[in-house]
Amino acid sequence: METLKEKIINCKACKLHKTRNHAIWGEGNYNAEIMVIGEAPGADEDRIGRPFVGKSGQLLDKIFEACGFTREHHIFISNIVKCRPPDNRIPTDEEVKKCFPLLLEQINIVNPKIIIPLGATALKHLFNNPDLKITKLRGTWMEWNTHLVMPVFHPSALLRNPNLKRNTWEDFKKIIDKYREVIDANHYSAHY
Repeated sequence: METLKEKIINCKACKLHKTRNHAIWGEGNYNAEIMVIGEAPGADEDRIGRPFVGKSGQLLDKIFEACGFTREHHIFISNIVKCRPPDNRIPTDEEVKKCFPLLLEQINIVNPKIIIPLGATALKHLFNNPDLKITKLRGTWMEWNTHLVMPVFHPSALLRNPNLKRNTWEDFKKIIDKYREVIDANHYSAHY
């Protein structure tokens, strides 16, 4: 992973490297059973150099905590693209094409049992299918290259529309159940 980290930090495969402060390679346990995949770094992440540290990341950490998961032990977190698109726009297909092989390398190294795509962009690009809808597939178990996949709403969507929080908690309860089923039957969550 350290070799890949250097590759990501120094990547100049697409034009996003010209406007970034930091390439965000990922964070968490390199042997995690859960891998969380977002869309792209935002302004806070680009400034600080870590994934999911802004308001969305703070909400995501609260969700992890409610599940009994931590970045240090249970999770490795990354993004479809490693550099912030200007104005937090959605990454272009060309940017994703250049960056996606780096994500595949991360997935191969971590080899998680469960992958959680956060939002539509992560879902569509993970499955290479632009027609997939997060609103239809969230909360549904899927399979990708032998990994269990549970798409959920991106935490930024929850900040924009708090009514989505209940559905998201139901989705994460399914993730806890699956974690207990296939990884650790004694996994503890104070909230479920």
